[in-house]
Amino acid sequence: MEPALRLDRLAKTFGSTRAVDELDLVVPRGATYGFIGPSGAGKTTCIRMIMSILFPDSGELSVLGRRSALEAKDRIGYLPEERGVYRRMRVGDFLTYIAQLKGVPESEALPRAKDLLARTGLVDIDKKKCEELSKGMLHRVEFVAAIINRPELIILDEPFSGLDPVSVKLLKDLVAAEQRRGATILFSTHIMAHAEELCGHVVMIHRGRKVLDEPMAGLRRQYDTRVIQVEPLDESSPMQSLGQIPGVAEVRPMADGCAVHLHPGTEPNAVMQRITATIPVARVGLSRLRLEDVFLRVVAADAGDREAEQALRADLQGLGTEGAVA
Repeated sequence: MEPALRLDRLAKTFGSTRAVDELDLVVPRGATYGFIGPSGAGKTTCIRMIMSILFPDSGELSVLGRRSALEAKDRIGYLPEERGVYRRMRVGDFLTYIAQLKGVPESEALPRAKDLLARTGLVDIDKKKCEELSKGMLHRVEFVAAIINRPELIILDEPFSGLDPVSVKLLKDLVAAEQRRGATILFSTHIMAHAEELCGHVVMIHRGRKVLDEPMAGLRRQYDTRVIQVEPLDESSPMQSLGQIPGVAEVRPMADGCAVHLHPGTEPNAVMQRITATIPVARVGLSRLRLEDVFLRVVAADAGDREAEQALRADLQGLGTEGAVA
């Protein structure tokens, strides 16, 4: 079976800026891919080429087995970074109109819209005008519009940007439901924790170039963190004394304790036992894999120097906050 997406040496330049640099990518049907990277990495430019909003300077692509998204538009759900609704239309009328444009029968459009709205926490708003809704409510309506045709391929560009935690949770539940339905999902995000939670596969790009294309399970095996997080019962505990434990390479202070970095090959369980014997602890455990750290290691290794990692870390300072990125 043809993959949901295939990109072959896709490239796009704006003036002297190489926004996307010969990008190769294959997304199998039914997969959930996170498309991640810092601001200006080229994520949105690539998505716009997939959606035929922009056209590549070179390279080829296929979408659901077709030469462009235009040939498969009724089978695609797309939530762009820069969104919009017909503000003077009533919510129900707007969603019914969008659904019919995508081939949903008129008799099914409004019931389907009401069901999806209810699942995003928006009950009985179909008679309200779009302009009467808050920004967060509008964003949920736009999300419903993207999936109302039960698409085979869903492309979400920064889908959780600007939303409160409750709205993020509701939309994550909808994404998970679309996954279970069998839809292929590609979503761009600068908040890497979202990709860690939702994706089975991650693609990282930096300066228009793909630097990583791996399943999450493989990343967890490949990038063993070898870091133990320690939260002491007493803030005055001699944390640096943990550096004397065999196998410990470094102890780095953190806001709520310290991070104990291990030498390669060290058995973490043995070190954790020694830690608890050395100081009273409130919590001790292995640090989870963070995609931000993986990204830094991959790109810094590619650049071949420590300065590259420091510059990237500065680029990624805003990754834990909401906001639009390219």
